[in-house]
Amino acid sequence: MTPRSRQPNGASSVYEGKDGYWHGRVTVGVKDDGRPDRRHVMRKTKAEAIKAVRQLERDREDGAVRKSGPAWTVEKWLIHWVENIAAPFVRENTIAGYRVAVNVHLVPGLGKHRLDRLAPEHLEKFYVRMMSEGSSPATAHQAHRTIRTALNEAVRRGHLARNPATLAKAPRLVEKEIEPYTVEEIRLLLKTALETRNGARWAVALALGLRQGEALGLKWVDVDLDIGSLAIRRGRLRPRWRHGCGGTCGHKYGGHCPQREPARAETSETKSRAGRRVVGLPAEVVELLKAHREAQERERHNAGQLWNDGGWLFATPTGGALNPRTDWDGWKKLLVKAGVRDGRLHDARHTAATVLLLLGVPERAVMGIMGWSHTAMAARYQHVTGAIQRDIADRVGGLIWQVEDPSREGN
Repeated sequence: MTPRSRQPNGASSVYEGKDGYWHGRVTVGVKDDGRPDRRHVMRKTKAEAIKAVRQLERDREDGAVRKSGPAWTVEKWLIHWVENIAAPFVRENTIAGYRVAVNVHLVPGLGKHRLDRLAPEHLEKFYVRMMSEGSSPATAHQAHRTIRTALNEAVRRGHLARNPATLAKAPRLVEKEIEPYTVEEIRLLLKTALETRNGARWAVALALGLRQGEALGLKWVDVDLDIGSLAIRRGRLRPRWRHGCGGTCGHKYGGHCPQREPARAETSETKSRAGRRVVGLPAEVVELLKAHREAQERERHNAGQLWNDGGWLFATPTGGALNPRTDWDGWKKLLVKAGVRDGRLHDARHTAATVLLLLGVPERAVMGIMGWSHTAMAARYQHVTGAIQRDIADRVGGLIWQVEDPSREGN
């Protein structure tokens, strides 16, 4: 047996043990208690042990060695990540989506795997299984994005050498082609909106392209009708409720409790820094908002003591904040009443962006109006409509087949 030689502190070592195997030890870092983190490998031959030690040294230099301590399971890491790492720092709507993906899909489907042994193939099979059991590709894709984000954090903290979710093939999403409303359809919608309560709400959607939460989060203090501007500072959240009865009402959900209490704030900050913006108002929208303010004052008078003055630009008949679901229903009713084809409320935002394209507004200005933080959003929201295609065709034809000036012939 080859005697084991003394190595300098921290240096790797390879030696033959009394058990007949070759052993290697490599210092890869420092443990939480301050002691050196020495990793051990064992092989049948010296050459194999040296090869394993060299590989461990390369992994150390590449930052690909898992942090010491008990191995995490996927379940334990995801629950820890969503509640202790993500929840305090992301928006409420975002954490709600994370919790659904983790608790409903990822933990039941992948939770028993050891975190450091999770492979891309495990994830790909899981996505296929999700969709075969009835989940939509969009739901499977949301689960993929969630676990990719969670495992990125595990890599950053040294609990995982590499993120298998970055190698796994994500579920394929078939993007539905969105057809913005035409100028004729917009005019018909706005004409019909004047006959409905809160009709100015739809002018804001179609002319300015505000997100639903941004429009419902507006207050009168955000609007300056004298100079014609509107400041977007917050977004309306979907209301959530908890029991206020101590669990004695017999209803399963807090929203059905007669003594229900709000479980979160009515609004939150805008989606991004770019979302906090000031938008100029067309003169026609200013006039609509002035008429809307007069109508709301009449409602305030009629409601009397029942009026709940929250300062909302678009409010309930008693002054409260509009529920996003009620707003969505109002959009659907408007489409039917106007005789316009069905579409999502968010399609109004696509329509507004496309109108800016039709008008030739510079991209940087469009980003400011729409509240986009990067230029890639223009390709997603601005659509080449038939009117744009005809304009391009006319320009090409005019350039190629332009009539020559007779006076220049023979020159």
